[in-house]
Amino acid sequence: MIVRINPYISSERYTQLLLRNMSRRNTLQTILANLLFCALLALVAGCTAGNHKTAEEEWVSLFNGKDLDDWIVKIHHHDVGDNYGNTFRVEDGLLKVRYDQYQEFNERFGHLYYKQPYSRYHLVVEYRFAEPWREDAPSYTKRNSGIMFHSQDPRTMPREQDWPISVEFQLLASLEDGKPRPTGNMCSPGTEVIYEGKMDPRHCINSSSKTYDVNEWVRAELIVLGDSLVKHIINGDTVLQYTKPQIGGGVVNRYDPTHKQDGKLLSEGFIALQSEGQPIDFRKVEIRNLEHK
Repeated sequence: MIVRINPYISSERYTQLLLRNMSRRNTLQTILANLLFCALLALVAGCTAGNHKTAEEEWVSLFNGKDLDDWIVKIHHHDVGDNYGNTFRVEDGLLKVRYDQYQEFNERFGHLYYKQPYSRYHLVVEYRFAEPWREDAPSYTKRNSGIMFHSQDPRTMPREQDWPISVEFQLLASLEDGKPRPTGNMCSPGTEVIYEGKMDPRHCINSSSKTYDVNEWVRAELIVLGDSLVKHIINGDTVLQYTKPQIGGGVVNRYDPTHKQDGKLLSEGFIALQSEGQPIDFRKVEIRNLEHK
């Protein structure tokens, strides 16, 4: 703004006019700056809310707390879809694994598969072991269960195949002897992994987790990036990681040989919850697809 000088005005009057005009200009600039700041603040808040909404929408509950309509059962000695003895059931909003309707266990190792395969994802499961363990099940199954991933399709398993070709996120709880017994381990029915830079021949690799008790809720997370990195997380702590899950090794029996191509990297597969004689509850099974990350 230009202030024109009147030759007949006093210097004191001129100074007053100049200060008044400067004050008006500063006030206008302040108002404009405040309006711009508010607009930017609203934009940022809107973007943040949108991002939070998107993040929330990315998580999908695989277990709806009501039924198992989106899941497929396969139990050893039985055809696909035969939920023998109501092994897998929903009660009180929990997905439960029980054996109270079994006359004998008879190596009825079972798995409950989600209906579709995944490749790159972040899986969250909250579980607790329950009682009683079936005493006619193999002794190693006591307070032992697992989450299978990168598994073969259950519909490709013969009736007498005992375990799916898959990688297992093994879940354990403490025993009466009080010895350390970490959870979140890796086991490899019909598979192998690269651990600490080399192929590890062990069927199971222990994690660095602490020991948890029966009836204690535990949060288990699995980050799987196709056929590259796999990370196990227990109650927020990374306890194990390895790479290049692939078909190979033993343990699996009476499988269709066309589905066991040793050395083939596993880039995707089905997710399954295990039953092998130990009751267990699941209250949360959620997944976030990382396919485009």
